[in-house]
Amino acid sequence: MSARKKQSKRAVMRLVYIDFWSALKMSFLVSLIVAAITVVVALLLWTALEKFGAVALARSFLEDVAGAQGAQLVAGITFPNFMTFTLVVALLELIVVSALGAIFAALFNLATNVVGGWKVTFGGD
Repeated sequence: MSARKKQSKRAVMRLVYIDFWSALKMSFLVSLIVAAITVVVALLLWTALEKFGAVALARSFLEDVAGAQGAQLVAGITFPNFMTFTLVVALLELIVVSALGAIFAALFNLATNVVGGWKVTFGGD
């Protein structure tokens, strides 16, 4: 057996470009998953709060504190209104995260023109 030291191979590369459309598609897929998770979590949260009586307790508390005005305020706290609000939030999140992914790719491409890229080292031990 030889007592030679095992050499590890390393590759040094520079990341100088991120494709705009690929970044947009990837950020859209990520935001789609996050939006779906948001809707499911909101549905589970409403179901749990309704089951444990927290929604009814909040309604009665607001009605006791604010009287008739509280009753009008609480009348809008329903499952359809809650899910509509959740869907609007999920849609806005979908748009914003997709746009941020595309903006990040564009800004990265502009920055690499100035600094020459991002040095990445790949190696195996």
